[in-house]
Amino acid sequence: MALYGNPQLSGREKVFHDDEIIVSKTDLTGKLIYGNRTFYRMAAMNEKQTLGQQHNIIRHPEMPRTVFELLWNTIKDGKEIFAYVNNRSANGDNYWVFAHVTPSFDASGNITGYHSNRRNPKRQVIDSHIAPLYRDLLKIEQSGSSPKQGLQDAYDKVLSILSGAKMNFNEFMFSLGV
Repeated sequence: MALYGNPQLSGREKVFHDDEIIVSKTDLTGKLIYGNRTFYRMAAMNEKQTLGQQHNIIRHPEMPRTVFELLWNTIKDGKEIFAYVNNRSANGDNYWVFAHVTPSFDASGNITGYHSNRRNPKRQVIDSHIAPLYRDLLKIEQSGSSPKQGLQDAYDKVLSILSGAKMNFNEFMFSLGV
């Protein structure tokens, strides 16, 4: 099993129970500083393999970078964000989550890191709305004249969708039926 790099995708989807929550915490740069047992089980990794590594160690290659660009822009601005995310386990399995990511603050109001709770999402929402949207965003990213331009084009597409819906990203996510 290839832990780092790009393990082969297995084509198998893992699920976790509705009463479970995946929890992880990172420092300001996105390096993992904590994961709960459910995080490690779903990622098929342990503390030694993950602590100090970038959280994107579990990033699935079919996840559009646009979603993470929006996520990082939001949390670095001190706000929370909700998003559907497709993650990859070390063995190549994938698992969908509905993530709630928030900044952590010190007593002076400075951001000290980030905290994420992930719940089991509704399959119907993924199949009907999220997976088609993410496929479209990924195609836009890949068709750009450069990776940077592709990311900007897909980001602009998200902003256009939100403008047309007269919603912010969090409202849009919840409008799909969490």
